[in-house]
Amino acid sequence: MLLTVSTTHSPATDLGFLLHKHPGRVQSFGVSVGEAHVFYPEQSDERCTAALLLEVDPVALVRGKSGSGDGFTLGQYVNDRPYAASSMLAMALKDVFRTALTGRCDARAELAASPIPLEIRVPALSCSGGADLARRVFEPLGWTVDATPVPLDPEFPQWGDSRYLDLHLTGDVRLADALNHLYVLLPALDNAKHYWVSTDEVDKLVRAGGDWLAGHPEKSLITRRYLAHRRELTTAALARLAEVDDAEPEQLDNAVDAATVTEEPDRPVPLAEQRRGAVLAAIRSLGAHTVGDFGCGEGMLVRDLLGERSIERVFASDVSARALQIAARKLRLERMPEFQRARLEIFQSSLTYRDDRLTGLDAAVLMEVIEHIDPPRLDAVERTVFGFAAPRAVIVTTPNCEYNVRFEFLPPGTMRHRDHRFEWTRAEFHVWADRVAAGYGYSVRYLPVGTDDPEVGPPTQMALFTKGGPA
Repeated sequence: MLLTVSTTHSPATDLGFLLHKHPGRVQSFGVSVGEAHVFYPEQSDERCTAALLLEVDPVALVRGKSGSGDGFTLGQYVNDRPYAASSMLAMALKDVFRTALTGRCDARAELAASPIPLEIRVPALSCSGGADLARRVFEPLGWTVDATPVPLDPEFPQWGDSRYLDLHLTGDVRLADALNHLYVLLPALDNAKHYWVSTDEVDKLVRAGGDWLAGHPEKSLITRRYLAHRRELTTAALARLAEVDDAEPEQLDNAVDAATVTEEPDRPVPLAEQRRGAVLAAIRSLGAHTVGDFGCGEGMLVRDLLGERSIERVFASDVSARALQIAARKLRLERMPEFQRARLEIFQSSLTYRDDRLTGLDAAVLMEVIEHIDPPRLDAVERTVFGFAAPRAVIVTTPNCEYNVRFEFLPPGTMRHRDHRFEWTRAEFHVWADRVAAGYGYSVRYLPVGTDDPEVGPPTQMALFTKGGPA
């Protein structure tokens, strides 16, 4: 396994001080999975590169009972994991660069605390989720990501691509942060660990990711994967990260439908994740190039919209200044690549007042917004969104209160969130949406989000309004 870290900071050879490894010699270290070597293939004042090469000893790995095992002894010896970046490389990274991971460097203290131009290359990265997932986890951290799929066999291109990526990251990032990103994300992208995951892993995750993972838009996915999908550990880690992030406790598990479709047999997909997926599917079907997230909250949908290459501009607004501050932090606006930042306009606005910035869009989304508005003010919102802004399409989602009886944690007769002003039945939602569509020249159709229970319907109901014909 190979990983390289390069910088053009002048003098570039200061990288040796930051890593606590001298550029003038090769150093080798015995680690739990084999032997790690650190060397510098290039070193000058203009550019310096440090390489970490991990030689895995699969026989010693199995004999030492460090492997996770899969019930097939030969499979423990004969596999491709020693040759692709995974949790083994992450462990070697921590063992070899332990001091650098903490950000300590007495010789260059000011430099260790500052972002510097970095390039990181992982030529063979095991990634369950492909290049898109690699971009989703690294770009919010300030990296420009070039992730090229590795073909199964260059001699037979018709066989297609493997699950491995040639990953190239560039950005102005503090070196300690960069190393911690890799330590957490290498096993998360691989979606596997070569050793048993215990409660100690929660402490490791919070130490390595507390400063950046708490506000990461893919926090839940990264945490689940890093902790090998062990639910009790994931819950504990997310709770501790929420304390770091100052998030509301109920935001950790906002109406998870235990009967929903799963990506993996033992992992329910959170309803919030399904909801965003349904909204994105609707936007794709519309062919929308300019999209507004009205009531964007903390920016989870905004992140997903920016990940859609067909969307040219994203307009995110919210009445809450605090929500926008949190969204800016979670989206890493200050570190967002320039081309990505140019696609986003984020601003404070109230849906009860006209705002020229809301007009001229292909599609507008009100995702879990209307239930937070006092019923007497709904008319003003309708006029602003459907009458004044008048996008080509409007997507509205809201809870289906009939489904509340399926949530075991929800006391009878209570709403899902303390700030909800109402929650509609399916019939009530249809009456409202039909009236709005008729009054403002839209057609409307209804789509379920989550498991469509034959008795009480789906947990979330969605209305898709379109102009100029049936939705």
